[in-house]
Amino acid sequence: MISVVDGVDHRAKLISAGAGAFGLVGCIAGWILAPRDFFVSYLFAHFFFLGLSLGALGLLMIHHLTGGYWGYSVRRFFESAVGNLPLLAVLFVPLFFGLPYLYPWKNPSVVAADEILRSRFNYLNTPGYVVRTIIVFGVWIVMARLLLKWSAEQDVTVSVEPTRKLRTLSGPGLVIYPVTMTFAAVDWLMSLEQDWYSTMFAVMICIGQMLGALAFVILLLSSATRSRQLGAIISTEDTLHKIGNLLLAFTMMWAYLEFGQLLITWSGNLPHEISWYLHRVAGGWRWVCVFLFLFNFLIPFFLLLMRSVKNRAQTLAIVAGCILVAHIADVWWTIAPSLHPEHFYFTWWAILTFVGVGGIWSATFLWNLQRRPLVPLNDPRFAVAVPA
Repeated sequence: MISVVDGVDHRAKLISAGAGAFGLVGCIAGWILAPRDFFVSYLFAHFFFLGLSLGALGLLMIHHLTGGYWGYSVRRFFESAVGNLPLLAVLFVPLFFGLPYLYPWKNPSVVAADEILRSRFNYLNTPGYVVRTIIVFGVWIVMARLLLKWSAEQDVTVSVEPTRKLRTLSGPGLVIYPVTMTFAAVDWLMSLEQDWYSTMFAVMICIGQMLGALAFVILLLSSATRSRQLGAIISTEDTLHKIGNLLLAFTMMWAYLEFGQLLITWSGNLPHEISWYLHRVAGGWRWVCVFLFLFNFLIPFFLLLMRSVKNRAQTLAIVAGCILVAHIADVWWTIAPSLHPEHFYFTWWAILTFVGVGGIWSATFLWNLQRRPLVPLNDPRFAVAVPA
């Protein structure tokens, strides 16, 4: 793993690309043999890795606004993940061909029998879905390109102008991100159900994405403790401690939003909101809820309260790995019960699509990581933030 951060091992990129190519070839077979199962799985895999890139985008903008010392050790990881957004836009295209297998509003007989779906026809239709998808990806890619461009300019100049531009975009960008995710979440996830409303869903998705991205980056950071470039920053006790505190904060925020909406919906028996939870707390799906409660909140929460856990890269990585695995389960739990509400459902196509999309995403991530120094250069706030 040290080779990955000290000059990205060519073999790692080849292995990732090979796994991705194998998985995507298998996806073609899934498209032909079991299209419904394939498209559910592909949406799951794509949305998970999109979440890593968008979560990194949100965290990167937070760092540009705050300028904390903790961010300089992980900034290149965030930027490498953000650089994958154009790739994810291309990988989304197959989902346009799977709309009839995923969404009830594409089934004429279901629409004819459901007054709510008929009332949404002017919004939930194929042209609107495609256009809104293109727009949100366009907005994300433009923001990502500007952040990467100005960061590259900062590396080669002592001017404060690139730093000012990065901060200027990051403020509005942290508003644009959840707003655009609202449209994406409604189209891609909420419309998997015939009748469901939620005003907090997009915010929960954004927090979950940033939590997952931070856990992923901590795993990479733990392998770089002896890195020639990053070692000096990571070895500073305050760096890991602050990153651990940030992980704790997002863990608590995720749990607060998830439990808050469940409590209000369940206690109020809200007719248009409760159906979503009924599909996810019955049958085998209830054990996924228990798993998420334990490994996405309870266990990480109590471990991250301990300073000794946050000050050691290895123990912090174990907690981050726990959260990342739980986040994978959370994405599946968010998507799959909409199409299989009667019992727990899992298919090996989910593993194949995860390997396919994940392999290509990882290879591109490593290629992005190789292109620039791991430590940001010429950031005027870096020297000020260095601990005495």
